[in-house]
Amino acid sequence: MSSVNFDSQADIATHHDHGEADHSLFGFIVFLLSESVIFLSFFVGYIVYKTTALDWLPPGVEGLEVREPLINTIVLVSSSFVIYLAERFLQAKNLWGFRTFWLITMAMGSFFIYGQAVEWRGLTFGFTDGLFGGTFYLLTGFHGLHVITGVLLQGIMLVKSFIPGNYDNGEVGVVATSLFWHFVDVIWIILFALIYLWQ
Repeated sequence: MSSVNFDSQADIATHHDHGEADHSLFGFIVFLLSESVIFLSFFVGYIVYKTTALDWLPPGVEGLEVREPLINTIVLVSSSFVIYLAERFLQAKNLWGFRTFWLITMAMGSFFIYGQAVEWRGLTFGFTDGLFGGTFYLLTGFHGLHVITGVLLQGIMLVKSFIPGNYDNGEVGVVATSLFWHFVDVIWIILFALIYLWQ
């Protein structure tokens, strides 16, 4: 009789844990939706400014270099597939496979930030150089901040994977971090099209 009791209590605890995980993930999805609204506002503002400003580009600036940002874009977008592979390894209980691909994702995100820093250093206009300068640095900088946040979150999840038994039943933090990373990648694709391709 007591064993039935223990089993029932274990089932209740498991159900409770899943309930908390579901609520946490739902809350995180709501957070991503709110972030989407912020970025959408920026996108609309950028489009309005670009289509109505008489002097859009700063004096002496004819456009942006596309080649290096394109390389950064390919690296960042490809990292979505890499983090997906990391999740699959975690689902298969292969922690070393998870850690390997998770670390590769972090490296790709760091490469993107480095590439953006190099690009910023080589630009001939600043934040105060007209509407284009302001919106360019605001949009790319705000997105870059999200990439840095994503890499830091990935670092936390990587460290947690070394705690024995921590990921035996999966981890909602890994799922949330992966969702955040996919979100960051999709936002960058839109930004790249708006800023670099639509010149």
